[in-house]
Amino acid sequence: MTFSIVARCAKTGQFGMAISSSSPAVAGRCAHVRAAVGAVASQNITDPGLGPLILDQLEAGLPADKALAAVTRDRPHIDYRQLLVVDRAGRTAIHSGRQVLGIWGEARATDCAAGGNLLAGELVPMTMVEAFTTAKGPLGERLMLALEAGLEAGGEAGPVHSAGLKVADRLGWPLVDLRIDWAEDPIGMLRQAWEVYAPQMAAYVQRAEDPTQAPKYGVPGDA
Repeated sequence: MTFSIVARCAKTGQFGMAISSSSPAVAGRCAHVRAAVGAVASQNITDPGLGPLILDQLEAGLPADKALAAVTRDRPHIDYRQLLVVDRAGRTAIHSGRQVLGIWGEARATDCAAGGNLLAGELVPMTMVEAFTTAKGPLGERLMLALEAGLEAGGEAGPVHSAGLKVADRLGWPLVDLRIDWAEDPIGMLRQAWEVYAPQMAAYVQRAEDPTQAPKYGVPGDA
């Protein structure tokens, strides 16, 4: 049902995630990022509550593997979950339960982890990791390239209908939170949304922190 990647930018300290699924509104249920803490994907037969629980463990100082273990240990129905974690040091951890659906796979490298279920092939996550680690540019762009590489490698066994891109920087709210909740080409539409939004990111942060120094809004009536 899903393929995704969580990642840390070693240069900026940002955390992010890109995801796509045949199910609607996948990013609203599965993507969890927290500034200066980490990123978590909670997918397959999804329990959205697991993402914040793992982030809490990361924030308390546990590394990725121990944070994941603390939340999954003895938890009911954990065999139905697939979880990806990256922490503030770029360490990663993955849980893929025995009830993960269809063809599934997982892959890790420093600063990123990818996984999926009901895939067209088990190498899709490795393709995403390779695309991320060889890409250049801001974290959001590298995550988009990884997601597009996953789709090109086969993605899900069937068509995808939703996608999302989420990035946390230094503030309590996401720097990027783009979602395509139901469409025939959600990753293509997400690419379009990212290319519109990326040049404006810094301006939105500045408007929040000090609107007196922010650039003009670019809307009708703005003097």
